[in-house]
Amino acid sequence: MSHPLAPLITGPVLTPDQEGFADEVVPHNRAVVNSPDVVVGATSTQDVVAAVRWAAEQGVPLTVLATGHGATTPVTTGVLLTTSRLGGVDVDPDTRVATIGAGARWTDVVPVTDAHGLTPVAGSSAHVGVVGYLLGGGIGPFARSHGYSSDRVESLTVVTGTGEVVEASADEHPDLFWALRGGKVGLGVVTQVRLRLVAIPELYAGTLFFDAEHIEPALRGWLAWTATADAETTTSAAIIRFPDFEAVPPFLRGRTVLTLRVARPGDEAAGEAATAPLRALAPTFLDTVGVLPVARSAEIHNDPVDPAPSWVRGFMLSRADDDLATAWLGVVGPDADPPFVAVELRHVAGATGVDVPGGSAVSGRTAAFVAGVVGVDPTQFGTSIPAAAAAVAEALAPWTTAELNPNFAGTGTAVWDPATADRLAQVRRTYDPAGVLA
Repeated sequence: MSHPLAPLITGPVLTPDQEGFADEVVPHNRAVVNSPDVVVGATSTQDVVAAVRWAAEQGVPLTVLATGHGATTPVTTGVLLTTSRLGGVDVDPDTRVATIGAGARWTDVVPVTDAHGLTPVAGSSAHVGVVGYLLGGGIGPFARSHGYSSDRVESLTVVTGTGEVVEASADEHPDLFWALRGGKVGLGVVTQVRLRLVAIPELYAGTLFFDAEHIEPALRGWLAWTATADAETTTSAAIIRFPDFEAVPPFLRGRTVLTLRVARPGDEAAGEAATAPLRALAPTFLDTVGVLPVARSAEIHNDPVDPAPSWVRGFMLSRADDDLATAWLGVVGPDADPPFVAVELRHVAGATGVDVPGGSAVSGRTAAFVAGVVGVDPTQFGTSIPAAAAAVAEALAPWTTAELNPNFAGTGTAVWDPATADRLAQVRRTYDPAGVLA
């Protein structure tokens, strides 16, 4: 017997007893196992409208799943709406605006924009979903030079919690437009976004690799360098404990290293000058920093693309000093034994601290750094990893900001400043008065 939603939806409507259900509800983060009452694979805005209205009539929650990179909480009831079929990327080279479907990943967008000599201000991983990333604000490898990715959103097509289709922009529904740039969830189901692109004709970028014995001087030197860093240069430092897996290049297997990621839009000479102090911090065993086509900017962080279980917690920091380096190295450095595969400090500030005209709901503009820890062993997700993350939180407390951006919160709780949080709550009441959207 078909589900009552099936006649209303063009795409698949599946219940747990039907073939294809498990594949439809699985997120990129395999640590999360979804088990909703029904999953709807939307193929159009009208499918989204029908699903939202049905959920509202039945008084059940509706949750959206795009790629599920940031999934932390299982969906165990109501309607799960998947947007992977809402694809499509179209570029207007005259206005430098890309129209992007809700199911698109940056991997879908970049080749299309690059054909016009343009690029989106995307995230460090090209595999994540565009819309979910933008709704949280978005901090990528061009954070200092170009700010939050959501700052370039021109407008969005949204299905509200009442099943109404609206266009949110500076001119139409400006309150919703304000909220969608950084407010993340519970504001509507975005089916399409129009994003302003940029031209980065030259890029100097890549990664410096330091062996375990050089991690401390390189990290301390990098943090000191950030105090006077070139405003066009975005950097991050990750301590990675590479597992002895076949998927890992042989020369990195079982090795603990510091990877110092560098991205500077501009010519080779300026890039070399900006990077020279970083190359002088300590001996490197691998240096991939150089001229890089902007379409290959995902290679800077080289994040894994295959689905896998993960446990993430993030923090935002107001400043950095040598005491921070001491605290960080004490809990996650090469002489510690944390249960994390990677821990990272990203230098932001710069353009991320400048809000858009009219403002936005982005959380974390006052932060100078973003910190994050990642675990990948599911047997430790409920034990040693949370305990180790709590120790990191305690160590970072003197530098931690009150705000925490939702894209980096992981298992933590996203925090907006009180005025923004109150305004977001009001927008949610306006566009989803019955609280249908989880």
